[in-house]
Amino acid sequence: MSLTKTFGANVRNYRKARGLSQEEFADAAELSVAMMGKIERGEAAPSFPSVERIAAALDVPEAVLFSAGTMTVPTGERGRLLQQINIQLSKLNNNALSRAAKMLTALTD
Repeated sequence: MSLTKTFGANVRNYRKARGLSQEEFADAAELSVAMMGKIERGEAAPSFPSVERIAAALDVPEAVLFSAGTMTVPTGERGRLLQQINIQLSKLNNNALSRAAKMLTALTD
């Protein structure tokens, strides 16, 4: 998958996980709805300032949006919760992430 398509898919997944309509999100990121649609479909690549506004509107680090490790997100409450957890984990430094991994392992044992 191309970087443009990966970025767009990640933006769409995070937007949906946040429960935002494309219109609400476009407004928050200061982009037109048409441009946001093109970005989400991987038909247009945003400028760096636009990437920063998109990440800020989603409350995620910019690098997360370029990650090729996208996963299929389940629908409904489970998908929303998994995305919310992923967003929070992506903000942690290595030490905190290591502790979080140990806590999650303890919950599943």
